[in-house]
Amino acid sequence: MLSEPRAGRLAAWGNALLAGLVSPDDAVLAVVGEDAVHRVEGVPGESAPVGLTLALGRLRALGVTGLRVALPAPGHPLGLSGPPEFNARALEAEEAVVCHGAALGLVPEVYEAGPAGDVHVEVVWHCLPVREAPPADVPSLGEAERELAEALREATEVLTRLDVAGSGPVAEAAVEAYRARASRGQEVLAPGYPPRAARVLELAQRVGALVSLAGAQGHGGAVSASEMAARGAALRPVERTARRAQVAAYNSVVEERERGAR
Repeated sequence: MLSEPRAGRLAAWGNALLAGLVSPDDAVLAVVGEDAVHRVEGVPGESAPVGLTLALGRLRALGVTGLRVALPAPGHPLGLSGPPEFNARALEAEEAVVCHGAALGLVPEVYEAGPAGDVHVEVVWHCLPVREAPPADVPSLGEAERELAEALREATEVLTRLDVAGSGPVAEAAVEAYRARASRGQEVLAPGYPPRAARVLELAQRVGALVSLAGAQGHGGAVSASEMAARGAALRPVERTARRAQVAAYNSVVEERERGAR
């Protein structure tokens, strides 16, 4: 199962709910996933944390028409627009949701409780003010797809030359990612998203898995300092490109809606 950020689930199914394509119960069930419960703190007009159903309804009443994803990393505020306080919280969580139509954003805080083997995960989304401005460094869906394919091809060549993938799961992940370019994509999004967005998201997640697996292999077959440096240089832009592509896929519905309104 390909991993999906909680911000991605919230944005995708929240967008489907805002468009009237799914019921509130179905949307919340999809967002919560395997977690125990999600609550939202700081919703305007609410003095205490509320459930997702009430929170999404309140956001709609406040004028929210869409939800965007941000997946920032140190030195790369991907999808963010400020202010600094919100950006700092989002960077710490490595993900956030930014509302379109109201100057609000949501950052998740994850809590785990229970003994090993029976851990319950609870998520509190902090609703905070955001700056109404274009999100940072988010490509179009078409740009993301082209960049992702090129980055993957270049990185695969470098990793193969350095023999860092070896014969384990890293090599298999690279092959799968390449094949995913020709596939129609899995149902990794929500109703209302175009098939191209699903393809881009699937490929981005597979590329992210390739980078994670390559990093988990230690130094692999790279035995010299120069080879290890080359390996890191090959992986860094690929990871960045994969995050940009994920954000483009999740945000594609809102971007399409904005273009149609102009």
